[in-house]
Amino acid sequence: QIQLVESGGGLVQPGGSLRLSCAASGGIVSIYHNKWYRQAPGKEREFVAGISWGGGSTNYADSVKGRFTISRDSAKNTVYLQMNSLKPEDTAVYYCNAVRNVEDYWGQGTQVTVSS
Repeated sequence: QIQLVESGGGLVQPGGSLRLSCAASGGIVSIYHNKWYRQAPGKEREFVAGISWGGGSTNYADSVKGRFTISRDSAKNTVYLQMNSLKPEDTAVYYCNAVRNVEDYWGQGTQVTVSS
């Protein structure tokens, strides 16, 4: 069973950047489809970005397209989310997800706050 631990969240001003990390243990993260989700206060959890298990394709929510980039370092067994040009509406708890067939794993989340 794979375990996922997010880090890299924090407080950033509008227009700033953050890089979130999702470190995996107990399994090889690259055999899973890896995704980032976020949940803002009072809102449903929403999809942000995903990368296929082979790394051949990525996809993004329209709200982050062109600003966020998902990537994976197989040597470090870690998935990243580079977030640029951050906006106040990006404020949320960000969750890492790994899914393959019936397997579905989540991290505990990391808080991102975009505010001046």
